[in-house]
Amino acid sequence: MNGTATAAAAAAPAAAAIPEARFDWKPIVLLVAVMAAALPAMGNGATWLTLTVAGLAMGLIVFVIASGLTLVFGLMDVLNFGHGLFIALGAYMATSVMAAFAADDGGAPVLGVFASMTVAMAVAGAIGWAFERVIVRPVYGLHLKQILITMGGMIVGEELIKAIWGPLQIALPLPAVLRGSWIFGAGGEAAIEKYRVLAAAIGLVVFAALVFTLNRTKIGLLIRAGVQDREMVEALGYRIRRLFVGVFVAGSALAGLGGVLWAFYQQSVIPQIGAQVNVLIFIVIIIGGLGSTLGCFVGALLVGLMSNYIGYLEPKVALFSTIGLMVAVLLWRPQGLYPVANR
Repeated sequence: MNGTATAAAAAAPAAAAIPEARFDWKPIVLLVAVMAAALPAMGNGATWLTLTVAGLAMGLIVFVIASGLTLVFGLMDVLNFGHGLFIALGAYMATSVMAAFAADDGGAPVLGVFASMTVAMAVAGAIGWAFERVIVRPVYGLHLKQILITMGGMIVGEELIKAIWGPLQIALPLPAVLRGSWIFGAGGEAAIEKYRVLAAAIGLVVFAALVFTLNRTKIGLLIRAGVQDREMVEALGYRIRRLFVGVFVAGSALAGLGGVLWAFYQQSVIPQIGAQVNVLIFIVIIIGGLGSTLGCFVGALLVGLMSNYIGYLEPKVALFSTIGLMVAVLLWRPQGLYPVANR
């Protein structure tokens, strides 16, 4: 047996010992129950359908943003409070790319949207690599210092963004083809926004790619094995540090992608966009279970649905709905919906 095969064989038991998330049906039942309970409160099915699709789409956008942080914390045990910097970078790169694709009608072709995503992921990933080497690497294993130094890095990054793009809000209109909604029902009661459908599809693709990579590929196996027994995997000839740097870069790139999606969702960008979303994504991660990709996915959907349902029924309570949801979930499951065992 050659060295590669030996390493993979030895890493398999260690990786198998750390399930990415212990699946059960209760959180899924909770998700379905929230949607079912909202139906009678809405008054009619068309309103419920509109809000449900909007909530699921918002949840999937939030999942893309939060998945990078979940990946970094779950596999590297790094509390990166500077995650918002990469979100902001992605959003601002979208404004620059879309300006280059701008059309006469004030919009931009769909090609510009996908180009924005590609450029944002590349730039955020590159900055993430530098961020890990300069800021994060000296504080591995020191959670308090990680919080302080990464938050400081985000503040510095925001000031650099102001120096490059300016401190004022920048409009980011959608391309003409992604504006508007599809109307359903004889009276046109239900409306599903075109952009939300695209964002939801991208979120589902990201979720499927993460689950497949972490659970069905050799790289995912080695990373999870390295979390369990780093010395053993390194002794077998694999450089875990490089793998972990790759994880941080991937998490930063996902934050950049999420920043683009969120910027188009808001249709405007400000330097504080990352810091504003940071609170929401930490709520999602706490609800789902620290380090769990599946928990992050379900938690993001719950947050998106609750925000839309409560925002429609009781707008004044909407700001507190996500915090209330987090408290309720933690009273039920103190470690989140899908706690990762044997961290």
